[in-house]
Amino acid sequence: MAAEPGSSGREAVLDELRRLRTRMPQLTGALAAGVDGLVVAHDCPGVDPEGLAALTAAELGVAVRVSDATGKGELKELLVRGEGGYVATYAAGRSAALTLLAEDRVNVGRLHLEGRRAAARIGELVDAAEAAAQAAAKALRPARSAATRTRTTRTRPSTSGEARTATDS
Repeated sequence: MAAEPGSSGREAVLDELRRLRTRMPQLTGALAAGVDGLVVAHDCPGVDPEGLAALTAAELGVAVRVSDATGKGELKELLVRGEGGYVATYAAGRSAALTLLAEDRVNVGRLHLEGRRAAARIGELVDAAEAAAQAAAKALRPARSAATRTRTTRTRPSTSGEARTATDS
């Protein structure tokens, strides 16, 4: 169970993942990842979170293209069923996804209900943290006034005969 230290947004996401796993004991793992494949927060013991986040981004990329190619609209979720259980991935805001790992005996309807709710909440948290980070970065950029701007002048050869290149001997 981890999140970046000192990041209240990531801690809030981790808290949401923990609450979700408490509500659904059949979940064996939960991960919030950016669409870029980077981990936001995770609670998935026994699973490499960085690898799972990268795979989540890859599966989202393919699923979005399938959804677009078939005219089904914006991707909301996808479900994979293996012999040992389920992997459910939900869109979470503009730039994140929630991936849930569940035992084979999970109630899939409840998995979707809880997953969709948690994804909406995580999407709000991630989008708010992203907006705050962009605002902070914008505030830190120094304003450039006309008085502090400098212009660099280029010197040009006066005639074409004076210009030499590396191939000239």
